[in-house]
Amino acid sequence: MGTYKDLLLYQKSFELAMEIFAMTKRFPKEETYSLTDQIRRSSRSVNICMIEAYRKRRYPNHFISKLTDADMENSETQGWLEFSLACNYISEQEFTLLNNQSIEVGKLLHFMINNPEKFGAL
Repeated sequence: MGTYKDLLLYQKSFELAMEIFAMTKRFPKEETYSLTDQIRRSSRSVNICMIEAYRKRRYPNHFISKLTDADMENSETQGWLEFSLACNYISEQEFTLLNNQSIEVGKLLHFMINNPEKFGAL
């Protein structure tokens, strides 16, 4: 068995967090400690919670709990993307691209939550 870095969820959630990081560099300075910080934090947390879940995969309840935390953070990221669009910080095209990536991450999360045994959970 490989490592968590081999998981498609790890790769997709890391990529999304990095794209959000790059995008938010254009946000206004007055958003530094609010929207910019929040969307960066939630998008990164998806990836970090998945790593934590992978390390707890011997314990299915802990595994699923951490993955549901990741799912919550992913949903929060989608909310911040909606605010970013409404504030005209990102284009409709950027929103659609990033939101679709987040939806894909959510589908991968739900697969892992519903099939913990496929990821080494006992």
